[in-house]
Amino acid sequence: MYYDDLPVWGFIGKVERDSAGMGPSYYLFKNIQFNILHNNNQIIEIHAFCDPNISEDITNDVAMEIKFTYSVSWKETSTPFKSRMNRYSEASLLPALRKIHWFSFSNSLVIILLTGYISFLIMKKVKNDSRRHSGGEEEEDKEVGWRNTHRDVFACPSKKTLFSAVLGTGSQLLILVVVLFALSFMGILYPYSRGSLPTSLVLVFALTSLVAGYISASFYCQFVETGLVRCVLLAGMLFLGPVLFIIFILNLVAAYIGATAALPFRTIVVVTLVHTLLGIPFLAVGGLLGYSFRSAFVAPYPKKSQKEVLSLPWYLRTPGQMFIGGLLAFSVIISELHQLYASIWGYKIYTVPIILFITFISLIMVTAISSVSLTYFQLKVEDSKWWWRSVLRGGSVAIFMFLYSIYFYAKSNMNGSFQAAFYFGYNACLCFAFFLMLGTVSFYASLMFVRRMYPAVKSE
Repeated sequence: MYYDDLPVWGFIGKVERDSAGMGPSYYLFKNIQFNILHNNNQIIEIHAFCDPNISEDITNDVAMEIKFTYSVSWKETSTPFKSRMNRYSEASLLPALRKIHWFSFSNSLVIILLTGYISFLIMKKVKNDSRRHSGGEEEEDKEVGWRNTHRDVFACPSKKTLFSAVLGTGSQLLILVVVLFALSFMGILYPYSRGSLPTSLVLVFALTSLVAGYISASFYCQFVETGLVRCVLLAGMLFLGPVLFIIFILNLVAAYIGATAALPFRTIVVVTLVHTLLGIPFLAVGGLLGYSFRSAFVAPYPKKSQKEVLSLPWYLRTPGQMFIGGLLAFSVIISELHQLYASIWGYKIYTVPIILFITFISLIMVTAISSVSLTYFQLKVEDSKWWWRSVLRGGSVAIFMFLYSIYFYAKSNMNGSFQAAFYFGYNACLCFAFFLMLGTVSFYASLMFVRRMYPAVKSE
């Protein structure tokens, strides 16, 4: 439970084992003592204690009426309001939890070093190939491997509208996460803030619509200028549309059964107004800026049709690359993901944003490095269709995250269709956000690599 955004926890009962072998007895505590520390009119700390001597025997599975009581004790403290979360931060860094964080950090570092070393070898190989070609050591008409795709590798991707919208929305979500981390480091946001965090999410998402409009429009206009409005609108609804649909369904279910999880009508109206008055105008302005400052896609002219690669090993096909890229990225975050899930859906305390930020940066680095490596191996076999594949293999970590959420739910004490609907509904939104973010990171990493890879190759 929460009081003034501070978590409160304690035992609600006890189990007594019968030495005579009659089975355990279950008792429910009926009295709670709240000790609250305050500084003037601000709550600093709150503790809850139950009196084990005032309990009710609930061993027998029968209906009964129980009268609960509570008492409150108020005490003055000199601790300032800005330091009231220190207690929970210290709890997050207990030796056992600190060991888990260090293991996660070490695991991420090892994976980054390994993937980085592979990328270093790849870049060295590319430079040697380019140097050998420029020196005339290879005949021009016998180009093989990645250099033979220099006319196809920059060909316009299929489904340009959707592709541009994915990049725009992914960039928006990436900026949103960075801004939220910045607000957390500045002390504006803090864990267990059940009011400021949702408010910040809505406001920052509306403001960063400018990024979605600009990125999607500027990228789309590099290839074609017709249909720009549709592209920008798709960028504005690609993530927001599914999320609003899921929240609407969950809210209907919660309202139907009378659960407190249902959003009040006033909150729905406020969110709608924020998106209408801020989100849509910023999206439109971003689209206009992207169109105004568009630039031509500097690349060799592609052929009319790309070369079809008939047979590829499993690790160079789309499902295989999605598995490899997703598994590498997921191995970086699995430890911290468990701690985060246990905090959101359980009773653990997670109040160390710097560790979460380091994990997030490690995730981005591994996604980018693995994308570059897999793109090279793909082009090496003369498969030039890397555009969509780079997005899919970067975003595939979201599939592993959702599979892990199923495992976490199965191992937890959560039950009931209502709780399952909320759990998997919100997890689906989270995983979709990661798919768009990391898919965008993966694509831009591959694009930078390809542009660096081909400038020395002559176009026909």
